[in-house]
Amino acid sequence: MGASTAKIIAFYLPQFHPIPENDLWWGKGFTEWTNVGKAKPLFKGHYQPKVPADLGYYDLRLPESRKAQAELAKEHGVDGFCYWHYYFGNKKQLLERPFNEVLKSGEPDFPFCLGWANHNWEDKQFSKDGDNKLLIEQVYGGEEDYSEHFLELLPAFTDARYIRVHNKPLFFIYAPHLIPNISEFITLWQKLALENGLDGIHFVANAQTDDQVEPLKAQGFDAVNVVRLFHVIKKQYSLIERAWIKFRRIYLKSGMIIDYAKSYKYFKAENDLREDCYPSIFPNWDHSPRSGRHGHIFVNSNPQVFKKHVKEILNTVKHKQKENQIIFLRSWNEWAEGNYMEPDLKFGKGYLESLKQARIEL
Repeated sequence: MGASTAKIIAFYLPQFHPIPENDLWWGKGFTEWTNVGKAKPLFKGHYQPKVPADLGYYDLRLPESRKAQAELAKEHGVDGFCYWHYYFGNKKQLLERPFNEVLKSGEPDFPFCLGWANHNWEDKQFSKDGDNKLLIEQVYGGEEDYSEHFLELLPAFTDARYIRVHNKPLFFIYAPHLIPNISEFITLWQKLALENGLDGIHFVANAQTDDQVEPLKAQGFDAVNVVRLFHVIKKQYSLIERAWIKFRRIYLKSGMIIDYAKSYKYFKAENDLREDCYPSIFPNWDHSPRSGRHGHIFVNSNPQVFKKHVKEILNTVKHKQKENQIIFLRSWNEWAEGNYMEPDLKFGKGYLESLKQARIEL
């Protein structure tokens, strides 16, 4: 794919098919499309609702939908999907059906890895009233539960499509700080990997700040992905402006409105030049379909600005060893966070074409 040898891995949300739990919590037939479709503009020029184009309001139970996604991604320079994996402990999973069908069927023939979204589910995630009633708790059952979790994923780790780094399956952890004795968890999984014919697991931690990189490495992670998204207000706004933003957020319960065109250059930092730090690219962000006026919103994102952002990140990794030229794309289909690459009615395939051209032109 073009001049760039980077491996771009897009996070993939499986929340586009009904499950009994969502039926119970939110009403019969609830999926992420429910929030996407009812979103409303909150100010002049606010692009809502966002309407899917080529793929439509798809259902991920259909193999045709999953195949069409993979074909679009591959054609435009995405090298694989990182499927969000919801394992709550004690063998309890949610939203596992799309990935399980990909695994069992062998289709689509497109690289993948898994990202463990290890957090509680609370209704504030989808409710505009801010209520945070616990729906399902993330628990950590210790060695026996960790071993069962590993064995549950072993068929995926040994699949020929699974993305490997230095011949080790890549496993992403969203909230490493929440796992008790994370070093023991990593040590156990590395032991189980060797016992089951693998060379080990390539653990990647999600981090919110650059000062978390060294502590996470010390705990046994092979690499860290620092997400620099909302910290841009410290770079972009004065002290008085930041105080006003904080006042609005705390007392008026209002989210931040941030200029993407001015902010994208702050999505990277010096740490991303390290072999063990994997940068991110972001097409946009708008949490208002889930959170209403409480959600953070980026404005002034478009395919042309996104292309500049992609080129900057590609330049960040091009001098690394090929195995470590990894970039995470956030995301393939987070529609209710305004964070997606799939075609919509306003921009069509614009973001996808920008990604493709950035790789070719580098």
